[in-house]
Amino acid sequence: MAIPPKELTDRPKQGDEQATDVLGDVLDTMRLATLMYGRFELNAPWGLQLPDSGDAHVIVAARGGAQLVMKPGGAPVILSAGDLVLLPHGGAHALRDAEDSPLHAIHGTKCPRARTIEPVRLGGNGARTTLVMGAFQFGGAHRILLFESLPPVIHVAADEASATPLLASTVQLFISESAARAPGTTVVVNRLAEVLLVQALRSHIAGRDCQEHGLRALADPPIGRALSLIHERLAEPWTVESLAASVALSRSGFAARFSALVGEPPLEYLARWRMTKAAQFLRETDLSLTEIAEHVGYQNEASFNRAFKRWEGIAPGAYRRTRRAQGTDGPVPEQLAPALAAR
Repeated sequence: MAIPPKELTDRPKQGDEQATDVLGDVLDTMRLATLMYGRFELNAPWGLQLPDSGDAHVIVAARGGAQLVMKPGGAPVILSAGDLVLLPHGGAHALRDAEDSPLHAIHGTKCPRARTIEPVRLGGNGARTTLVMGAFQFGGAHRILLFESLPPVIHVAADEASATPLLASTVQLFISESAARAPGTTVVVNRLAEVLLVQALRSHIAGRDCQEHGLRALADPPIGRALSLIHERLAEPWTVESLAASVALSRSGFAARFSALVGEPPLEYLARWRMTKAAQFLRETDLSLTEIAEHVGYQNEASFNRAFKRWEGIAPGAYRRTRRAQGTDGPVPEQLAPALAAR
């Protein structure tokens, strides 16, 4: 039972029931930024070619229907009014009303963040379809295992069992705001797109179709709890035994269950997340290497340096200098890595 706070601004203390929000931590580390394409008023025949990028996309069918044609192939995903689609890994997929309709390219990666929500009108004189679309760019240098394991498309139909009333309400608000001209509409639409991203992931985790390793681990009580402990207490000297004991499983049973649900053994996941967070600290803070080493569970700077260089192929100090010189969170250019690693 939660202990009541002494002040209204204090959070209740949950004791052992408190758990770190793993999905929130992952998305925060990926440095999510929203880029709205806007509202598309489309009359048949029409077609839209999504940009060939790694940006995730969110698509809401506000009216009518559409075919989402996935590349490199496969049966199209049929969208109806009220449906939500998340494309976690982006890709040059196409949306169209019919198989042979001409395509118009969306150059999303070259567009600035939308400042107005003026509808884009395309097509002929046929049946009307309205789509609202946006993209998510990830500023973090690392793609994260729990996210990488997602399928190419997550389709949440309006009448699907996992489509909660909250999701349906957010979809309708997203559609309404995309047509509004009220002050602050662009901010609201961008924020709602982020909410839809999280709600689509929640729906996927809870749904029967979530068979892949990765995020489905969050729906498993002991493994979800183990992931929360790792994210909450990253500096802890975790072992397979101590993690297993924390979630009341045997060592062998825990190790097998964790690997099956997450996609890699517990200590490999721990090492990967420590290096991911260390890279974030190096890019975004002025913490010393000793302080970062302590934050991510290394007893001294030397052991941290060895681990980071083994993981990234470059020493942490050189990694920080390179990121700041580039002014970007992208990967270190291959031609620079050998010289920088020696510094």
